[in-house]
This record gives sequence, structure tokens and C-alpha cells, in this order.
Amino acid sequence: MDLVKKRWWIIGLLLALIVAFLSPLASPHPDGLERVAEDHGFLERAREAPYQLIPDYLFPGIENEAAATITAGVVGTLLIFGLMYGLAWVLRQRTQSHGS
Repeated sequence: MDLVKKRWWIIGLLLALIVAFLSPLASPHPDGLERVAEDHGFLERAREAPYQLIPDYLFPGIENEAAATITAGVVGTLLIFGLMYGLAWVLRQRTQSHGS
């Protein structure tokens, strides 16, 4: 039980990866904000993001749309997890060095 308490993030990461694998089952319809923009006629005034790591949630170079979506979800999940884990590690090191 102590391992689960100390490593709760493993469960969170596994759940996020499961959701990424299920992502092709998500609704093909636009999300709420996009739908409102369509309904009120201002979608065409929207601008593209200045950069996109994985445009349209499809990993480039993969022809199968479901596989491209799953890959994009897994890569995005692992990328964000790695960044947050690294940030937590740096903050923990800083806290421990100030506490000593």
C-alpha cells in the first residue's frame, strides 16, 4: 500500500494513456467553443495558432487516422508528463537544498 501512496502518479499516467488509446472513439463533432463559433457565424474570423506541435490531433506521417490520433495522444501525454515530472523534480531539489 505504501508503494501506491508514494507512486500515485503511475496510476494517473496509466489512466491518461488509456484515455489516449480511446481517443478515436471521441465525438467527431466540433467541441463546444468551435460549435458556438459556427452557430454565431464568427468561425471564419478565427486565426490559426502561431505554432502547432501536433496539428489537428493527428500525428504526422501516419496514414491511418485512428492510429495517428492515438499516437498524438500518447506522445502528447508523455511529453506533458515528462515536463511536469521534471519540473516537480527541480522544485523538490530546490526545496531540499534550502531546507538543509
